[in-house]
Amino acid sequence: MGSASSELHTRRVDAVRAWTSFVDGEGAQSAVRPEILSSWARSGARVSPDVREAPLADESETASIWSGSPLQTAVERVESDLRRTAEDGDLVIAVTDPQTRVLWTYGGRVMRRKAEQVNFVPGGRWDDESVGTNALDLANRHGTPSMVFSAEHYASIVHSWVCWAAPVRDPATGVQLGVLDLSTTWDRTHPIGLATARVMARLIEQALPASAHPLPEAPEETGDPGLVLTLLGQAETRFDGQRLLLNRRQSEILALLALHPQGLSLEQLHAMVYGDHAVTFSTLKAEVSHLRHALGGQLSSRPYRLQMPVHTDVDHVLSLLRRGHVGAAVEAYGGDLLPGTDSPALQEMGEYVAVAVREALLARPEPEAVARYSELAPYDTEVVEACLAAPGTLAHPVAALLKGRLAAANR
Repeated sequence: MGSASSELHTRRVDAVRAWTSFVDGEGAQSAVRPEILSSWARSGARVSPDVREAPLADESETASIWSGSPLQTAVERVESDLRRTAEDGDLVIAVTDPQTRVLWTYGGRVMRRKAEQVNFVPGGRWDDESVGTNALDLANRHGTPSMVFSAEHYASIVHSWVCWAAPVRDPATGVQLGVLDLSTTWDRTHPIGLATARVMARLIEQALPASAHPLPEAPEETGDPGLVLTLLGQAETRFDGQRLLLNRRQSEILALLALHPQGLSLEQLHAMVYGDHAVTFSTLKAEVSHLRHALGGQLSSRPYRLQMPVHTDVDHVLSLLRRGHVGAAVEAYGGDLLPGTDSPALQEMGEYVAVAVREALLARPEPEAVARYSELAPYDTEVVEACLAAPGTLAHPVAALLKGRLAAANR
C-alpha cells in the first residue's frame, strides 16, 4: 500500500472510530472538526445514523422549481464541461437549491449507480436534518466551500464517499442560489477536490443569465480597462469591465497569451495548451477565432498576441512577492492556477506560483498570512509548524486557529 493510500486508510479508520464513539454516546469532541461535530448534533436529533436513503421532495414541485430557473439555464450552458468532469473522474455532480434539495445531477458510470441507491438524485433532500451531515449542507449553511470525508458523514450509507461542495451565488446580487457538489469514493480523495468544486461553481456563476434582481449600479460592469483575468483558484475573465463566458480551453488559451505578452506562434501555443495530445492546429485556430471575436478583434496573429492592457492575479501575486509583501501576496493568492488544467505550461506556472508563495511563508511566517494560507492548503503542516515555532507567534490571536489546523491535519 502506497504512503498516500496508507494515509487515507488511516484517516478513514480515525473517522469511523470518532463516528462510532459519537453515535454510541461516548463523545468525539477532540477528534473531529467543530463544524462536523455541530452537524452531527443536529443530525442526531432528527436522523438515524442507519437511515437508508435521503427523503424525496415532491417530484412535480422539484421539476417546476428547476424548469426555467437561472440555475437550469446556467447548467445547460456549461453542461458539457460538467459532464466531462464527472466522466473523467468518475464523480457524481449535483446542483441544489438553497434548501439543499438536489435539482440536477450527472454521474460517471460507477458513482451514478451509488447515487441512485441513496436518492442522490433530483428531489433528494440533503440538508443534515433530513439525511445527516454532508458537504452540500455545510456549504449551503455556512456559505463556504466544504469537504466531508468518509465517516464524517453522519449517515452510514455514505461512509464510502468523499464530497466537496461550493456555494453558487448570483454574481450581481450576491444571493446564494444553492451549491455545486462533487462526490466520489473515499479512496479517491484528492487534494484538488475542493478547488475543483470551487471552479465548477464559478463556471455555473459565469453562465447565469442576468440577475432577476439587478443592483442599481450594474455591478456586472467595472471600471477596469482592458483584460482582467482571475486565474488562481478560479477562472474569471473581464474585458473592459464586462464578464466573458468562456469554456475551459478558451480560458487556458487566454491565460497563456496574457502570461506571454510578447506573443506566441501557433506551434508554441499549441504545445503549451495541448502538450503531447493529438489535437489538430485547426482546433486551436477555432478556439482562437472565438476569443478574437469576444475581444473585439484585439488578438493579433503571427504571433498570437493580445493588443490591450492585461492584468492577471498571477502577475499581481508574483509582483508582491518580489517586493517582499508576503501577507498581501497570500491574501491575493486564491489557490492553484486554473485547478484541473491539463495544459503543461499552465501546470508548470501553477507549480511555480504555489512554490513561491510557500517558500515566502517559510522564510517569513507571518501568522495571519499563514492562517489564510492554511485555508487553501490545510494539509501543508510544515508552514504551520514553522509559524508556530517563530518567536511571538504563540501570543498572537490566530495561534489557536493554527494549532487547531495542525491537529486536524495530523489526525
